[in-house]
Amino acid sequence: MTIMKKNIYIPLLAAMSAVAVANAAEVASPDGRLVLTTSVDDGRPVYSVTYDGKTILENSPLGFLTNIADFSKDLTLTAEKRGEMHRKYDQPKIKQAHIDWTANTLTEDFSNPDGRKMSIEWAVGDNDLAFRYIIPAQGDTRSLIMLKEASGFRFPDFTTTFLTPQSDAMIGWKRTKPSYEEPYKADAPLTEKSQYGHGFTFPALFHVGDNGWALLTETGVDGYYCGSRLGDYADGVFAIEYPMPEENNGNGSATPGIGLPGKTPWRTITVGNTLKPIVETTIPWNLVDPLYEAKGDVSPGRGTWSWLMWQDASINFDDQIRYIDFAADMGYENVLVDNWWDTNIGREGIARLARYAQSKGVNLLIWYSSSGWWNDIEQGPVDRMSRPIPRKKEMEWLRSLGIKGIKVDFFGGDKQETMRLYEDILSDANDYGISVIFHGCTMPRGWERMYPNYVGSEAVLASENLMFSQDFCDQEDFNATLHPFIRNAAGIMEYGGTVLNHRFSRNNDKGNTRRTSDAFQLALAILFQNPVQNFALAPNNLTDAPADAIDFMKQVPTTWDETVFIDGYPGRYAVVARRHADTWYIAGVSADEKPLRLNLDLPMLQKGAEATIYEEDGKNPLAAKQLKIKNPSKVPVTLSKRDGFVIKASR
Repeated sequence: MTIMKKNIYIPLLAAMSAVAVANAAEVASPDGRLVLTTSVDDGRPVYSVTYDGKTILENSPLGFLTNIADFSKDLTLTAEKRGEMHRKYDQPKIKQAHIDWTANTLTEDFSNPDGRKMSIEWAVGDNDLAFRYIIPAQGDTRSLIMLKEASGFRFPDFTTTFLTPQSDAMIGWKRTKPSYEEPYKADAPLTEKSQYGHGFTFPALFHVGDNGWALLTETGVDGYYCGSRLGDYADGVFAIEYPMPEENNGNGSATPGIGLPGKTPWRTITVGNTLKPIVETTIPWNLVDPLYEAKGDVSPGRGTWSWLMWQDASINFDDQIRYIDFAADMGYENVLVDNWWDTNIGREGIARLARYAQSKGVNLLIWYSSSGWWNDIEQGPVDRMSRPIPRKKEMEWLRSLGIKGIKVDFFGGDKQETMRLYEDILSDANDYGISVIFHGCTMPRGWERMYPNYVGSEAVLASENLMFSQDFCDQEDFNATLHPFIRNAAGIMEYGGTVLNHRFSRNNDKGNTRRTSDAFQLALAILFQNPVQNFALAPNNLTDAPADAIDFMKQVPTTWDETVFIDGYPGRYAVVARRHADTWYIAGVSADEKPLRLNLDLPMLQKGAEATIYEEDGKNPLAAKQLKIKNPSKVPVTLSKRDGFVIKASR
């Protein structure tokens, strides 16, 4: 039960006897606006969610089926316990550096007719709620296999969706999919089926009409479980589904095994009557803890990489020297050396590059294939990351060169076996003081906090597609307006963007054409959040890009103390503010067909303050202009399609 006083809910910290337990329970957030209701409907546990009295989720199913018992039906609620969860921590890698979060909790115990037991644990914060299953030892049984979950989400039928499909397994480049690189559809009907028939990947955004918004994802996934997704809409519900058996070339089980007593990952739901809670949520990290201490210098940083503009041919000693010099000229911390370095540069060449980079104050980041037996990748180096003995030898070599970061590519699946590989790479890398970025991969699920040396994942249709497809260039504005509300809202995102070339080629004179403005590209450096950013700049940009754009990119940070939603609608436009130390960056981009004349409410700025705005007017190139803040609650900005802006101001 809860006690209500002045619209604040105070939890009663007590376990209730089976006799006293009612068939329904209600838990409100600390501010009283978000309300979870649970009940048992004919032996099946269900839940519903309201915000400000409006329905976000109707009665939705809970429970699961295992190889030893069915915990989705014929259940009896035997006890409940209420309490409070308080998390206060620092996390410089995510959108907020300092987090102080409180939630009211509910744990409900269930029993089936055979006396098998399980519990559902809930945490309800001001705009976030989450649940997970707790499974005790079942007599002498100390392990089980999760065969299927009943867990689902039933939205009102007027809801629209912003989802990206799960691809077929073993398709795409060298049979490396699924790798979370499929397109989104904006405001699709609730009933629209996924492109491949395998449902949709997390995170998933839903617009519940006038009732509000909801973002679904999961957190706390490690080597003890698989990654999950949403199945196609069926019988009014999006249900949790496990990986496809065909993923990773059929290697590994599609259903996770759990040692008992055990717990599943958390499934999270962020809600609000606007998009503000979606953009600002920290729920993926509030529910997890670090699994070990960092043994190296896990520093954020900016970097360059030759591969996007100069492609495979640039992975040679001389071109990498040019990019190291370019990084030094920009004041950047890193240079990423991409695939084929083992063939084209060699290990001694990498040692020489590392020494040269260090002499210039630059770190090397080194690319690896995840390798193994689940795809057809030949880009080297291969067979260094998939098994512990060669992996540790490689990391010992990297440490001997002073190399502090790697990028590991091409995973292609969410099975428990694959999650173990992610965790093993991170753990071994940490032992050698090395940070890790993943590409061609799954999305992070609380990993920023769980693994201290984890510094980024792609898990999105990223910048490389600008090189591969003119159509992707034509759609860049649309995609950019989605990510702050969906993919990047749930985890850091190593996109590899901010392009100042107008053409995608070595000499900036042929290939695909960039459609977006320079101001749009500067805004992406703020909108897309990842602590290690490998920007898609090229040495020629020092002379052929606007001087103010280069000056901005020399100073742009990659870590943020605070993130604030300002305005936007996914697929149309996005305006987000981020603070680094004492400086605010307010960035906006548009994909809307008509010019948007916005009056931005920027409470972080003071009346009369001087700011700098980076923009262009369609006739003149990008320039930094002085902007006096006359009224912080109505700062006028005009956004045209494929254009953007950045306002920079000290508080």
